Amino acid sequence: MSKISSDTLWDIAAAEVCSRESRTDEEDAEEDAHFPTQRTVFFMGSKAGGKTTILLRFLDRDETAKPTLALEYTFGRRARGHNTPKDIAHLWELGGGISLSDLVQIPMTADNVSSLSVVLVLDLSKPNVLWETMERLLDSARSQVEKVCASHQKTGESRYGKQRVPRVLHKDYPDRELISPFPVPLLIVGSKFDIFQDFDSEKRKVICKTLRFIAHFYGASLIFTSSKSEATMSKSRSFVNQLAFGTERPKSISTDPSKPLAIPAGFDSLSQIGPPVTSDVDIGTLHAKNPLDLWKKVFERVFPPENIKERKELKDPAKDPQYNETLIDSIRAQKDQELEQYKREQAKSWKSLALDP
Repeated sequence: MSKISSDTLWDIAAAEVCSRESRTDEEDAEEDAHFPTQRTVFFMGSKAGGKTTILLRFLDRDETAKPTLALEYTFGRRARGHNTPKDIAHLWELGGGISLSDLVQIPMTADNVSSLSVVLVLDLSKPNVLWETMERLLDSARSQVEKVCASHQKTGESRYGKQRVPRVLHKDYPDRELISPFPVPLLIVGSKFDIFQDFDSEKRKVICKTLRFIAHFYGASLIFTSSKSEATMSKSRSFVNQLAFGTERPKSISTDPSKPLAIPAGFDSLSQIGPPVTSDVDIGTLHAKNPLDLWKKVFERVFPPENIKERKELKDPAKDPQYNETLIDSIRAQKDQELEQYKREQAKSWKSLALDP
């Protein structure tokens, strides 16, 4: 039996490497079609804003949504066809609104950044905290992506996916030179449309135009949903499906402020959105640093942000009232009392202890 020399094995390996490096994108795509993909979708947004409801609807789970404790993980699988390996979507959800934004570093890593996308859910029924929620969470996520991208460049290509990071928009993207695209695909969801639709028409117009600008500025898709509307929840599922499994992106468009918005990324423009809605102030007097800052100043004139000092952020989820558990909390209170009593007794014993000189 003839033996294969080690030199021959090295030659074969070297030839395989050269072959892979010389392949075209089309040949790579054809080969990738035979293997399962793994993508990561990170959900974040307003506290109690409906993130879990959207996630459960995407997974087709008939469950009652429960408050998310800090950061939770689940996954979804989808087969491309009969007897084919299933693609996997890693799904992370950040609870607590902006109070736990530091946790973005856990699901956003150098290993998955090239297959990562973000879903930002904003509660339309609470416009006075909408801008701050959007700004704080997107800043945290962008900062983390930039951090892991730097690490990604040092360690080589990510384990999964071939998405370019940071994202580069195609040359025909509307207003390409005037916007600042988010480094990974972004979907902005305005939730609780059923409450929002009862707002004054002028306030609805301000919120709609502002969110259209924000979505376009970041190169994101924008949709409005309501857990009480099957049509909007089905549409949100289609958009999330596109991020999680690479399915065809929905192309239907709705820009009417009286109806749920649905605008895929790249289908809006600054000329269609128009200028910020102002009636009591000259835009030129606002002294904005950039277009995004201008829209922020106009939006916050209509919806003044809540006083940060009055709104105490809870870093400890155990003290957050939305996670109340009567039995557990009563036992915890009893143990806290016992601990305090023990500490007092120990302090007394130390004070009464006579030490020889």
